[in-house]
Amino acid sequence: MSDNKRDSDEENLFENIQQDDEADFVSKTELKRQSAARQKLGESLVNLTPAHLATIPLDEELEKAVTIAQAINRKKDGYRRQLQFIGKLMRHRDTTDIETALAKLSMTHQATNAAFHELEKARESIIQEGDDGIQRLIEAHPALNRQKLRQFHRQIKKEQEKNAPPKAFRELFQYLKDVIHHGE
Repeated sequence: MSDNKRDSDEENLFENIQQDDEADFVSKTELKRQSAARQKLGESLVNLTPAHLATIPLDEELEKAVTIAQAINRKKDGYRRQLQFIGKLMRHRDTTDIETALAKLSMTHQATNAAFHELEKARESIIQEGDDGIQRLIEAHPALNRQKLRQFHRQIKKEQEKNAPPKAFRELFQYLKDVIHHGE
């Protein structure tokens, strides 16, 4: 009876060791995938403007490597090697803070683009639809001045008829931007 119990304990121990090995094992393909992802993350850092890069939490060594990569001509082989070096540096760091900061930056950029497109649509509705477009826009944004919008509409139509530079077109966009996004 003691032999059965000893055999059972040995089997359990062997199974536990096997499970631990399987949990720690990462395939070579997965390692390459992770490495490529870190290198791509490093490349996105290199593509940032200096102002945006300043908002990303980087240690001194990584920041220096990114700055060097930004200075290298992208068509040269040194640029590719520098990106690989940045990828190597990234593999040995916890990148969650960097990824979070990049995601926040991306979301800000997307929100800015969405606001820009909203303004363009508002401008186009004023130009194309006239009073109907103006009415809908004023209902959505009561701070807008109806008389000023009508004046912009008339000026834009005159500019289009004369093939003149789109001065009122730009001014309308700026007015909408000031009132809709900065006034509210």
